[in-house]
Amino acid sequence: MQANLGSTDRVIRVILSLILLGMFFVLEGQWRWLALLGLVPLLTAFAGWCPLYVPFGLSTRRRHRKAGF
Repeated sequence: MQANLGSTDRVIRVILSLILLGMFFVLEGQWRWLALLGLVPLLTAFAGWCPLYVPFGLSTRRRHRKAGF
């Protein structure tokens, strides 16, 4: 499990998850439970790894170059 999320991607996921989780307190009835889907981007942001990126070979993480010639 190699990290595939860059810092910008992680910040966007945290903001999105906080908005979704905040909707839990705004929505009423059965719809409020959909707001708990905000846990998914929050967990992937903290893990630094998105399982949906793997099959497509995507990565938003910067690759560091090794020093040398």
